[in-house]
Amino acid sequence: MNSTAKRKALANNIHSKDFVLAPGVYDLISAKIADRLNFRAIYMTGYGVAASHLGLPDAGLASYTDVVERARKIAQGTNTPLICDADTGFGGLLNVKHTIEGFEEAGCSAIQIEDQEIPKKCGHTPGRRVVSIEDMIDKIKVAVDSRNDSNFLVIARTDSRTEHGLNEAIDRGSAFYESGADIVFIEAPESEDEICKIGQAFPKIPLLANMSDFGKTPILSAKRLKELGFAVSIFPGLSFLTAAGALDNAYTTLLNDGTSDNVTIPRLTLPEMHKLMGFEEVWDFEKRYARNNK
Repeated sequence: MNSTAKRKALANNIHSKDFVLAPGVYDLISAKIADRLNFRAIYMTGYGVAASHLGLPDAGLASYTDVVERARKIAQGTNTPLICDADTGFGGLLNVKHTIEGFEEAGCSAIQIEDQEIPKKCGHTPGRRVVSIEDMIDKIKVAVDSRNDSNFLVIARTDSRTEHGLNEAIDRGSAFYESGADIVFIEAPESEDEICKIGQAFPKIPLLANMSDFGKTPILSAKRLKELGFAVSIFPGLSFLTAAGALDNAYTTLLNDGTSDNVTIPRLTLPEMHKLMGFEEVWDFEKRYARNNK
């Protein structure tokens, strides 16, 4: 599926209220695994990219180039619509324009920008500060005006709940939608009751819920979130937390036992990994063209 078709597919799901469950991905292995399972979208997590690409915390340290190039590789290597975390848009209004154009050209289907001050931080850590509502509205207007394809969705996130309360976050979400955002994302509600209130506040507006494992927000199922009026749920941490836990377990076993034979966590076999990475196509190519294989 090409980029235009992927954007159209995601936009159609949102408009037709077909709930979109999107696992987090951060590299081509995680993305290809999710892609073969036929999710309606995958979500490229900023935390996961900063951690896997730079070995650094999600604290505004990944650059535009770091993130957009990872997004490009994932979009090119998968057939599933890709939602991308683009932090604050990587700067001011001109940066937002450049970011929107770059991520759309890279093949993404939707982009998320947030109202944090620079440098931004992970939405489930303390000390986050937000810009004025007017400044964020300007960013949203620039984002919407800078896209070439109206199906390239703009997701507006507010981090104001933690420091300013839920009512402020809801007010911001409403203003962001009125300014042209396609989807509203209120980060880090702290109870199911707060999630319910968000759904009630936006009965006709597409909403995104961030189900961040071990974060501030309780984990609710896709079924429950749809009942509460949400259109999208993302599970960004599931990917890198699971991978990190599995590797920690496997490496510890190797260190203690001196062999991989005693590793008990589930693994792909090498033939399964070959298939995931596309070796079968390589072998077919060699059979057809390579002289020493004829």
